[in-house]
Amino acid sequence: MKRIFPILLIFLTLQSCYQTTRDCENFKTGEFVFKYTLNGEEKESRFIRTDSMEYDYFEDHIDTNTVKWVNDCEYIVKKVNPVNLNEAKPLHFRILSTSEESYTFEYSLLGDLKNKQRGTAYKIQ
Repeated sequence: MKRIFPILLIFLTLQSCYQTTRDCENFKTGEFVFKYTLNGEEKESRFIRTDSMEYDYFEDHIDTNTVKWVNDCEYIVKKVNPVNLNEAKPLHFRILSTSEESYTFEYSLLGDLKNKQRGTAYKIQ
C-alpha cells in the first residue's frame, strides 16, 4: 500500500498538467484556411463562416453551406445546392482543441462513427 500511493500521486500530478484548450466561441465565425493533402499534392481551401452560413473557396469553385451549431464545439454543415446524392449528405464537425490562431477538428458524414477525418483550420481574420 505504501508503494501504490506515491505512484498514484505521480500519475495524477502528471495527468493534471495536460489540459486541452477548447475555446470554441472564438472560431464560430470568421475567415479560415485549411491545408490538406489530396493524391499526394498539398491543397489549400479557404472558407468564411457566419453564424448560419459557410462559404468554401477551393480553386475555381465556391460552395455555399448552411451551418447549424449543435453546441459550442460541434456543428453540422450541409450544402445548399448539392449536385449529387453524395454532396447532399451533411457533415458533422467537432472541434477537439483550440489555440490562439487555430483549431483542430474531426469530421465525418453525419451519423458515420467509423470514418472520421482530422484537420486543423487557421483563422486569418
